[in-house]
Amino acid sequence: MTSRKLVAASTIAVALMLGSATSHAQKSRLSAKKLDALESQALATMKAKADELKIQGVAVVSWVPGDSVQSWTSKMAVVGRLTDPAASDGKGNDLLAIAYAKSAEMANTLKDSGTVQGRTPMTGEFGWQGGVLEHLPNGWLIVAFSGGKSEDDVQVSKAGMAAIKGNL
Repeated sequence: MTSRKLVAASTIAVALMLGSATSHAQKSRLSAKKLDALESQALATMKAKADELKIQGVAVVSWVPGDSVQSWTSKMAVVGRLTDPAASDGKGNDLLAIAYAKSAEMANTLKDSGTVQGRTPMTGEFGWQGGVLEHLPNGWLIVAFSGGKSEDDVQVSKAGMAAIKGNL
């Protein structure tokens, strides 16, 4: 093959690859309307799972576009209660703040909350389990729940994640 034919063939191959990648990216993009519907569905699924486990708390679903965390959109729902009343130490729990702290930890580590071994939580983080995340073709999905035991919070979050992934 002459160098001229090789260049032409390479140019066609690159154009086809770029066209395919662009087509795939366009298909996998989430419109604001679809994202809102998926987040609502995930929150409803999380509420149902929390009811099944007989726990209450706060559910948060966040979408991070792209490969690195520079911004996100999120939707939350109170599932029975926003806070825990004050305990013997005089302090209660702000379950919304805890759910967002789990989400923030995941945004920072790109790992499920409370799972990074040997890492000291930063100020504002607790290192508690209860949140899950997944890298999708055009962004990150972060799902967190706070209100039950850690293992129950993880189950609720996984149910929310599955609801979205099953409908992409």
